[in-house]
Amino acid sequence: MCGRFTRMYTWRELWELYALSPGNAASNLQPRFNICPTTTIDAVIEQDGKRVYQPMRWGLVPGWWKKSLKELRLATFNARAETVAEKPFFRSSFKRKRCLIPASGYYEWHTTPEGKQPYYFTRRDGHIITIAGLWDEWKNPETNKPLQSCTMIIGAANKFVSQIHERMPIILKPDQFEPWLSGKAGLEILKPAAERVLQKHQVSKRVNSSRTNGDDATLIEPV
Repeated sequence: MCGRFTRMYTWRELWELYALSPGNAASNLQPRFNICPTTTIDAVIEQDGKRVYQPMRWGLVPGWWKKSLKELRLATFNARAETVAEKPFFRSSFKRKRCLIPASGYYEWHTTPEGKQPYYFTRRDGHIITIAGLWDEWKNPETNKPLQSCTMIIGAANKFVSQIHERMPIILKPDQFEPWLSGKAGLEILKPAAERVLQKHQVSKRVNSSRTNGDDATLIEPV
């Protein structure tokens, strides 16, 4: 799974990597070192043939959901690659509403006799990690306001990541962005990243708490 990640990239890096539409307003993106589910994250979607930057709630709320947000108790911040085309919460978005979710790095936990030890994963080349995602728009029945939300697709880990955890995000390469967003690509694209794409190191167990200050840059330092 992927339940926590970071953002240290700039707006220019996003704009160049995803070839965003010129109409997108520049955004002053601040670093975040402990991004948790249900908070607002960055996403890239395709609209009218153009790629658009769109902040969204991390934790997908399907458009057909009729109850309040408080009653959505299912964890929907991750979707399993093996069942994403079948599960009621995700199958409609898989067919029609894909997105790209950028991350500077993400945390994963390894169970040890001393408790859960967090590790921080980043790309070896220092580039942004692009995670395959799905999104949807839901109208809050209490306020009648629309909410856009998203989920990360998670699959089986490669050998490198499996040393720590059996699951990992589906990481897309730049030549896969278009077929994923357009829907031309299907389940066949949801494969583990190559063995040498990522690197990792242990970090402080302070990361274990979702309440830890997300502005604390020391969270990603090796321990």
